[in-house]
Amino acid sequence: MKWKNRRRSSNVDDRRAQRMKSGAKFSIGGIIMALIAIFVFKQDPMQVVTGMVGGQSSSTITEQTNYEPSAEEQEVYDFVSVVLADTEDTWANFFKQSNQRYPQPTLVVYRDMTPTACGTGQAASGPFYCPADQKIYLDLSFLGELKRMGASGDFAVAYVLAHEVGHHIQTIYGISDKVRSAQRQTNKAGQNALQVKMELQADCLAGVWTNRTQQRTQFLETGDLEEALSAAEAVGDDTIMKRAGMPPRREAFTHGSAQERMYWFNQGANSGNANACNTFQGTI
Repeated sequence: MKWKNRRRSSNVDDRRAQRMKSGAKFSIGGIIMALIAIFVFKQDPMQVVTGMVGGQSSSTITEQTNYEPSAEEQEVYDFVSVVLADTEDTWANFFKQSNQRYPQPTLVVYRDMTPTACGTGQAASGPFYCPADQKIYLDLSFLGELKRMGASGDFAVAYVLAHEVGHHIQTIYGISDKVRSAQRQTNKAGQNALQVKMELQADCLAGVWTNRTQQRTQFLETGDLEEALSAAEAVGDDTIMKRAGMPPRREAFTHGSAQERMYWFNQGANSGNANACNTFQGTI
């Protein structure tokens, strides 16, 4: 991806020097424990975000530390700032076509744990979007885990961030509220099925962003789309379950299979049309 010497977003909240005083510290290996909680015990992903640290609220006290990032980490930080700027410009153009203003989300970059409006966010939960404060939370150490999962390359990182921005788009259009309302009226399997549809739609919207940004800036390089598809495959529910030593169970899926995630990203990337991202097909 061509990103050097390009605009960086001003909507990045850098909390890497902050530490939560009372919180436990989790390594990125805790992701597997979080996944087991989601898949085996069928816990809600956002409950896992808050529950693993005792449900601490967004008022948890933090303290400032003397933190010096490595040159490699700082480059990744600069990269995600550029990607976020690209999402701002592309989605602003999209909204402008219907005479609307795009409310830009904030990207919070942190280490280990941080307070959020959705509870305590932590590295073990991976990147996530909180609709209550319209912020995306990212511990950069997850990107190393993504590489270990078989998804390498800068555009794999761009796909992850664009997916979370896709959830922001869903929140703006009220899709997230409709899904949560529908989930309250069904059983656990039905709730998971709706969650899968929402995640796949976010994948498709990430593809739409890719298409439209390419038209606007010609930012793609050879192999970038393959990197995004490799990332989609690596974070498929069936892939993760197999990696954790568990047989894939469709009723426990929360994000979709590897094949589904690749399909819907391609759907958006090939069409550039948000209307092609109707994963719900009348179910909400």
